[in-house]
Amino acid sequence: MTTVDIEIRTASLGPVELREGGDGIGQLTGYAAVFNRHSQNLGGFVEQVDPTAFNKSLADNVPVMARMNHDDAHLLGTTWAGTLTLEADGTGLRYTVDLPDTQSGRDAKVLALRGDMKWSSFAFRTIDDEWSQTEQGFPLRTLRAVQLVDVAPVNSPAYLDTTVAARSLAAYQTPEAPAPVTDPEGSGDPHPSVTVRAMRLDLDAQR
Repeated sequence: MTTVDIEIRTASLGPVELREGGDGIGQLTGYAAVFNRHSQNLGGFVEQVDPTAFNKSLADNVPVMARMNHDDAHLLGTTWAGTLTLEADGTGLRYTVDLPDTQSGRDAKVLALRGDMKWSSFAFRTIDDEWSQTEQGFPLRTLRAVQLVDVAPVNSPAYLDTTVAARSLAAYQTPEAPAPVTDPEGSGDPHPSVTVRAMRLDLDAQR
C-alpha cells in the first residue's frame, strides 16, 4: 500500500485533555475514534467504526505515531518508544501521549490548555470494510478492520481524505458484470456453442 491509501477521520467525542505526569511536559489524551457512531456526510455516504476495527493493529503492535495535525514536522510520541499508548474500550480508541519538551510538544500543550485544539483524529489503511444502508437508505460504510498509521490532536473537525472510500463506494454501487463465456478450445470465440452449431448446419447442408 502507498500513502494514497491512507485515510483520515476525525472523532467527534469531546475535547482532548491535558494531564500532569508522564515522562515529558504533560500527557495529552483523547479518543481518536468512536465506535458505532455515524459520521457526517463524507460525500455521498456516511461511515462508522466497528468495535473490532483496531483489534489486529493492537494485537500485532503495529508502529503508530502521534503527530499534531498528522504532520511529520510535529511528532509528539510513538508506540515503539513507549511515549504513546493506545486502548480500545467500550467507547472507542483512546490514546495517551507523553508530550515532549520540544516546540511541537509545548505548542500542543498551550493549544490544549487554551481550548484551541479540541479534537482528535486517526489515520489508517483499510483492511476490511462493509457497505450497507442506513434506515433512510443512505450508503453506510462500516470499517471492520484497519491498519493504524497515527493518532493526532487536531484543530479542525473536518473529515478528510475520502478518496479511497469513494472508490470502494463505487464498487459497491456497481453490480459485477457476468463473466464472459469462454471457448474451452482456446479459439478466442466468446460464443463457442453458436460457432459449433453453425458448423453443424453447414455440414448438414453439404450432405
